[in-house]
Amino acid sequence: MRLIVFRFSALCMFALAVAGCATQQPYADDAAIAAVSYRDSGPASLTLYTMVNNRTGKGGHSALLINASERVIFDPAGSFHADIVPERNDVLFGITPAVEQAYRSAHARSTFHVDMQTIEVSPAQAEAAYRVALHNGGVAGGLCSNAVANLLRQVPGFESLGPTLYPTRLAEEFGRLPGVTFEQYFEDDSADLQDGLTQGNAALNRLAKTGG
Repeated sequence: MRLIVFRFSALCMFALAVAGCATQQPYADDAAIAAVSYRDSGPASLTLYTMVNNRTGKGGHSALLINASERVIFDPAGSFHADIVPERNDVLFGITPAVEQAYRSAHARSTFHVDMQTIEVSPAQAEAAYRVALHNGGVAGGLCSNAVANLLRQVPGFESLGPTLYPTRLAEEFGRLPGVTFEQYFEDDSADLQDGLTQGNAALNRLAKTGG
């Protein structure tokens, strides 16, 4: 009986924790999103970000930059935030080159670097990824790679990607797709992610004030 009671209590606590996470999900309104909507002039593409520990080589986070009818980042259970970047259910909007740089700069530090794998896709494929991201909803902590993989499998041509909880495993599978290009981004500043977020936010605010 005690075991049953314990399990029931644990399940209740888990449910409350999940509910608490759900209620804290940012939910920008339509006006805020429309105000920053950004469309890149380059080809339709998908870029997988993998944050990799410089010491162990293990992945810490996965995210997906989607260049479709607008440029967004699907950042499941992510930590990035900035005053000028609206977020709704783990989708970041208004991803101008400056915002994209702030995103990668916040994650790259003395302890982590960012691997970026880009593949050009058809406008229809990019739009499919964009629609799935918008309707995915918030993602629980620890499920970022699985959420990105699940999104990609719903895009025609990416069905072969398997589910995984490991960022580097997803990166390995993604890297085997034909036409993927690879880039790495390093910085050697504070190991504290919050420092990077604060600096990036300040830089974006200064740029916004100057009309950049």
